Amino acid sequence: MTVRRHFQEPPRSRPDLVIGREDLFTSAREQLGRGGSVLLHGPAGIGKSTVLRALAADYGASARTVLRCSATESESHLPFLALADLFGLVLDEVSGQLPAAQRTALESALTGRGESTLQRDGLALRLAVLSALRALAAKGPVLVVADDFQWLDAASAELLGFAARRLGDTPVQMLCAVRTEGQEYDRHLRASPPDTLAVRLGPLTRTQVSALLDHRGYTPLSRSTIRDIHRTSGGNPLFALELGRALAESPTRPRPGEPLPVPTSLRALVLSRLEMLSDEARRTLLVASAGARPTLALLHAAGREHAEAETAQAAALGLLATEAEGPAVRFAHPLISAALYAEAPAQERRAVHAALSTAASDPIERARHLALATTGTDPEVAARLAEAGALARDRGAPSVAASLGLLAARHTPADSTPGPDERRLQAAEDAITAGEADLARDIARDVLTRATVPAERVRAWMVVIEAAGQALGDVDAVFPQVLADAGDDPGLLALVHYQLAWRGLVVEGDFAEARQEAEHAARLAAEGEDRRTELMALSFQASTETLMGHPGAPATVKRALREPQDPYVACHHNGAGSARFRWLIMSDQLPEARATITALLREVRRRGMVESEVHFLRFLADTELRTGHCGRALDLARESLRLARDAGIGEGASAMLASLAEASAGDVDRALALAREAADHAEVDGDQMYLSRALAALGYAQLVAGDPAATVRSLRRVRELEHGLGINDPARGRWHGDLAEALVRIGEPGEAQDVIDTTRAHALRLGRESVLAVLDRAEALVRAARGEHEGALVRLASVRDRLGRLGYGLEEARAAFALARLRAQAAALPRTGHAPLPGPASYDEAARLFRRCRALPWLRQVDAAVAAGSTPVEPASVAPPVALDALEGLASMERQVASLVMEGATNREIAARLFISVKTVEATLTRVYRKLGIRSRVDIVRLAAGRRTT
Repeated sequence: MTVRRHFQEPPRSRPDLVIGREDLFTSAREQLGRGGSVLLHGPAGIGKSTVLRALAADYGASARTVLRCSATESESHLPFLALADLFGLVLDEVSGQLPAAQRTALESALTGRGESTLQRDGLALRLAVLSALRALAAKGPVLVVADDFQWLDAASAELLGFAARRLGDTPVQMLCAVRTEGQEYDRHLRASPPDTLAVRLGPLTRTQVSALLDHRGYTPLSRSTIRDIHRTSGGNPLFALELGRALAESPTRPRPGEPLPVPTSLRALVLSRLEMLSDEARRTLLVASAGARPTLALLHAAGREHAEAETAQAAALGLLATEAEGPAVRFAHPLISAALYAEAPAQERRAVHAALSTAASDPIERARHLALATTGTDPEVAARLAEAGALARDRGAPSVAASLGLLAARHTPADSTPGPDERRLQAAEDAITAGEADLARDIARDVLTRATVPAERVRAWMVVIEAAGQALGDVDAVFPQVLADAGDDPGLLALVHYQLAWRGLVVEGDFAEARQEAEHAARLAAEGEDRRTELMALSFQASTETLMGHPGAPATVKRALREPQDPYVACHHNGAGSARFRWLIMSDQLPEARATITALLREVRRRGMVESEVHFLRFLADTELRTGHCGRALDLARESLRLARDAGIGEGASAMLASLAEASAGDVDRALALAREAADHAEVDGDQMYLSRALAALGYAQLVAGDPAATVRSLRRVRELEHGLGINDPARGRWHGDLAEALVRIGEPGEAQDVIDTTRAHALRLGRESVLAVLDRAEALVRAARGEHEGALVRLASVRDRLGRLGYGLEEARAAFALARLRAQAAALPRTGHAPLPGPASYDEAARLFRRCRALPWLRQVDAAVAAGSTPVEPASVAPPVALDALEGLASMERQVASLVMEGATNREIAARLFISVKTVEATLTRVYRKLGIRSRVDIVRLAAGRRTT
């Protein structure tokens, strides 16, 4: 099939592509943009056709002619069929330009008239295909799009390969997709041009599978179910979508511990080879599919005497992966195991689980198999499951404990003590610890439909509130109900008032109210002899007082750390250890803060406390950022964000810190996007506390991006929010120096001095030495703006040394950079009758410090300052004539992008203003650099200033 310039693909293909395929899509598109060819390869269902369609749609518009074919296995034996698809509609256009022998051979092959074969007309046909492509390319670029390349008939593949190897500089490109199980794509490259880029599509991550299912509308699925879909599908998008569709359409969900139901479509796809297995070998594989970690020894213990021979038979058929070492029995794909289990009758499954309940060596596995082999209630089975759940909890596997708890509840008789609902609530609390908030909420809501005992009802309400995370406004109506259920029981009321403290902070944005509620909760818990809740309330009170700059904060921290301690509270992200960390880091005790948070992170990982791990990764990233280990901070922040998105908890907070890390050590455009994402999360959740943090991160990213006006807008709002919240400790957000610096840059030194004076009063009262040093750095800029250069330089030199001694590496580097810029500016001023200013006008020290911190965005600012002749270049609102003349040779889009760069716009801002993607902006800038003979954005800015580039 041939499509001309109006070539378009269905828009539905693009949204799926961008889920998990952004990087490879970009590399493939860049290869096509360079005039090269692309071969996409990977296993069935991995998304090759989706990527191919989207690339063709994205790049096909730039080609005059698009030749397309899509082969099938059933037609692969028909000679010249793919050739007919490719050239059938352009035969009339090119046939007149071919020599007679070539034209005859090609027409015969495409129409089926005559007896053309490769053996008889091989040379004429080969030359005809090459000549046809050259004839089309003479009129404009040609793109050959071939899907399912592995099914191309042999004759067409040979002819295409012959032409591809001889096209040279002819503007013909190939975009092909081929199914491969491993890396065996070399033979397909022989039918592609020599410069072809092979791009392998791998499995999606769990987060990407979740996004794909959401995009397709399978939103009711819980995160634990999505985890199972990802594991069963092996990250294959086709398999994941089929599993998600089957679950979304099913009226019932699989019970805890059971594998996912596999739809018939997938069973047929992966189990066709089972028919070649003996019945005994199939039973052996069923036992392996039911085991968590099947080995030959386990299969023997479960009664499969000939396991070696039967697994070897399955491996020969490609059902099992052969292991060079080790005793494990591993399926070639997780879906084979799931489909095999789903195919088996229920009675046969129970028999397998019964065998494994005695064969398995691990007590947790034995209990799980016993539960799945048993029908109805059985107090003995329930007790064994509860014991196994406790063991899993101690091992740091709360997700497993939750699953076992639900199984225990299912087998617990209604009149037992503990009862089934009590075991369900334990499972819900384990699910909260494991980060499976939606599962926990569903369990608690189910218990509330039946429970009448106040303690059980309050416990269930606590799970509902905990599952809401930062979105406490969504459960506002719960509080009157839970207060009524608590009655006058001080222990139950303590639980409620602890959550009311969080509501006061998150929903009302009132630190004073939150502190009072926490203090009240601690008293009630002490009266009710609930040490865990008392410690959690004291820790919350301590953290709140620390952020408020309350004078009682140190004493409350000590009370929260007093013995006896609760191991769970000690390492919880809202517990005593976390409160101590906040105090340390705000008091400039960075080494102690790092040691504290590192130990806490190690412990929550051991316990499997996912939400705490998300937050402690973020805390450690913040600590590394302050100490100037920006590259390490970026790695930790990205890890925290990945885990937060995977678990669906703490996403806004992790995005906020990731923005700070990206702006310091990574991609500034990404930093801006993450800060806005964090602000959106906070707005949706109604979380005023984290909204101020997100906007502070946005202001910092805007400052690094070179947009001081936007920085001022963002940080003025932060100032208003924190004033309303009652936050008085400037060490909490540390945005005040950035606001003052941005105000100086936009010509508002008076307001900048007001910010400095107000903040300094709080910092002096609380002894925040690093904050005072940063404020002095900002005040030096105010002095310089007023012409007091000598005093500004002396103060900056002092600030740099103070920040270095305190261990704030990035702030030290920023002070050195400010010092170098002021020296450069002062050196250009007339000095008649005055002594020379102290220090050389060099950026070497700033560059050295930024390199040590791996602060790449800041290092690029140093390079820009050096390239601009040691004089800061203010963005020009209108490009001078010399710049406009230079842009005349550019295409319309290129000219628009270059002009916006001259105005100081970032790539993301350009994309928003021109309604194009950031990647398109980047590709356009690459063409601009090439056409103008320059190397970077700095050269465009210099061009705007009328300077000659080198």
